[in-house]
Amino acid sequence: MSVWNIVCVAVVLLLKSQDVSAQLDVCGQATLNTRIVGGQDALEGAWPWQASLHRRFHFCGGSLINKDWVLTAAHCFPSTSTSGLVIYLGRQTQEGSNGNEVSRTVTQIIKHPNYDDTTNDNDITLLRLSSSVTFTNYIRPVCLAAASSIFRSGTNTWITGWGAISSGVSLPSPQTLQEVEVPVVSNSECSSAYASNNIGITSNMICAGLLGEGGKDSCQGDSGGPMVSKQGSVWVQAGVVSFGIGCALADSPGVYARVSQYESWINAQISSDQPGFVTFNTTSSSSRTTTAPLTLTPLLLFTLLLS
Repeated sequence: MSVWNIVCVAVVLLLKSQDVSAQLDVCGQATLNTRIVGGQDALEGAWPWQASLHRRFHFCGGSLINKDWVLTAAHCFPSTSTSGLVIYLGRQTQEGSNGNEVSRTVTQIIKHPNYDDTTNDNDITLLRLSSSVTFTNYIRPVCLAAASSIFRSGTNTWITGWGAISSGVSLPSPQTLQEVEVPVVSNSECSSAYASNNIGITSNMICAGLLGEGGKDSCQGDSGGPMVSKQGSVWVQAGVVSFGIGCALADSPGVYARVSQYESWINAQISSDQPGFVTFNTTSSSSRTTTAPLTLTPLLLFTLLLS
């Protein structure tokens, strides 16, 4: 390999590592954070990564993961046509004015190639925005759970969205963003809960809800939205709202696409400014990327040049 090629590779690796570091510095920070079913109005700016997907009207949620991409659910898109699709970020209510919001059209819809609309497995999709957004206190990316993350049963998570407040009952005017806290349910318990309905829970899924009592859940219209947990001062997205039986029924936890299963796939689609992936562990206070950023010191670069 020539000296010039070595220098080029070194520069690319350095820039790539800086992209990852930059995302980790900004993702998951909700400066202003202090009804889904059984939920409550969210404070404006509390969930700055929340996205509202529109085709004339709101139909699904999503999460901003860097300045150019939104993560959502595959089942929100029977077609990958971008016609008429608009993404709102920084939105608080679906009615009236939202002074902190911006909108973008979408240039590309990338559904997971192994999405199965029968089993809901791999229910995850990426949306490329028509132009980059500028981060503010009201518009900011969420960190994503890295491949080695562990969300133990009972871990507190928050679900946000503008979906129905019970089956068939729309969110009342002015349709303010809702938030609700629900604990993670282990996949074994979740599988047992869904066994009678012949619904399989795979390792690509994560469940959350109140077993035995219900009353808190995501619902129609929340699909594609984020399920997040806080680790230290950082919010990490554990899941993408996928499916359930009814809404907030006892012993029927909500099912979400498990974000940590898709680190490699997401990074393969997003070649630059990759999202900040954080290793989440319920018993750990650390929140760092699974891949240590490569730092090329002057000595290392000098050694490469002489090789």
